[in-house]
Amino acid sequence: MRKKNRRQTFENVEVIDAGAKGKTVAKAPDGRVIFLSNAVPGDVVDVMTTKKRTAYFEGIATDFHTLSDKRTEPVCEHFGVCGGCKWQNMGYEHQLYFKQREVENNLKRIGHLELPETMPILGSKKQYFYRNKMEFSFSSSRWLTQDEINSDADINDKNALGFHIPGMWDKILDIKKCHLQQDPSNAIRLAVKDFAINNGLTFFNPRKQEGLLRTLMIRTASTGEIMVLIQFFEDELEKRELLLHYLTAEFPEITSLLFVINSKQNDTIYDQEIICFAGRDHIFEEMEGLQFKINAKSFYQTNSEQAYELYKVTRDFAGLSGNELVYDLYTGTGTIAQFISKKAKKVVGVESVPEAIEDAKANAVHNKIDNVEFYVGDMKNVFNAEFIAQHGQPDIIITDPPRDGMHKDVVEQLLRVAPPKIVYVSCNSATQARDLALMKEQYQVSKVQPVDMFPQTHHVENVVLLEKRL
Repeated sequence: MRKKNRRQTFENVEVIDAGAKGKTVAKAPDGRVIFLSNAVPGDVVDVMTTKKRTAYFEGIATDFHTLSDKRTEPVCEHFGVCGGCKWQNMGYEHQLYFKQREVENNLKRIGHLELPETMPILGSKKQYFYRNKMEFSFSSSRWLTQDEINSDADINDKNALGFHIPGMWDKILDIKKCHLQQDPSNAIRLAVKDFAINNGLTFFNPRKQEGLLRTLMIRTASTGEIMVLIQFFEDELEKRELLLHYLTAEFPEITSLLFVINSKQNDTIYDQEIICFAGRDHIFEEMEGLQFKINAKSFYQTNSEQAYELYKVTRDFAGLSGNELVYDLYTGTGTIAQFISKKAKKVVGVESVPEAIEDAKANAVHNKIDNVEFYVGDMKNVFNAEFIAQHGQPDIIITDPPRDGMHKDVVEQLLRVAPPKIVYVSCNSATQARDLALMKEQYQVSKVQPVDMFPQTHHVENVVLLEKRL
């Protein structure tokens, strides 16, 4: 028995808003929301649903009757397939508008918070070529376009070096030019691919778990330094060195050339040995005269210029006079802690990743900063009454948790410690709002500053200043 096709179509539907995860919002005749993946607010479209839920549909626009005045022409030939820059067809000023509104809506609707007037979102001076880290995957069976599938031509070039098709772990889109990372990123990626094909270096097949070349990571710094890391699935010395020697000769500007031999099921490198082939095993980022050592496993904000703006907002919200004891929770490699250290009496950073804390300590020594201390451990276990007794009652706490926000035990401990000020930096205003709701009886929101770190995407950072209620 054939399964009934549950797809529905709606005609002349106006797209009225931008929603979560880069989707846009329309409404069906019965009032149910339709989340669309390929439209811009202001478009009038015909819609075909792809999923049906109790309260909403998901769908795609199939015909466009009116094009929105918020539209702009995407610059990337891969737009709509790659999935990495979902808002590239929307003018940047409109992207900023919807990001700001998302922050405000989340804080009000999820947190039920009383807000001061939100400061205008800080847009990025660079709308393209702003990322300092990109990761690409090799594939011996690339994603074929619909035109290629429909043609009768034999497809001989099956190799790809690019990005995963959204939701498909084994499908890689071959990238001709990416507009997210400055040169020589594109030149290096294309040269690696061409050299590999011309010299018989095999590309990885995730289903068969075979092939020499697995991933390529490129990091660029504001200092001009470049790191390249190639991950090999198979250990073939002659072919590996052929490629690495080629890169050192073709791109002498590479500061750090690294490789990994990883034959496990997944391609994460955090449990792997990184081997330095040429140059040094790290590059340096710089901010207000401070240098931050970045190795292959280091976390660093992927938009260097906007990270500086974000940290300036954080420091400004803290309102330091030079006499404060500051706790920096989820400190990572200690960038915020060191950035604010010259305005504080002492900064104590806490982070769960041991390698990040090692980097933080090394960077502090390198920068000759002697009023910071770093400690490693799970936040909900380390940040307790004994820790406070040992290190002192903080005047200000800065917290910059991952996307999931803070564990409820951490929030409860914050309320017990009850510093006069808390600066909450977030990459997910929804979980930020959830956490703030737990604190609103004891703290009021005094300032809100969204910061756009990722143009052409729906992602937005937000900084909130909390002050203890009298």
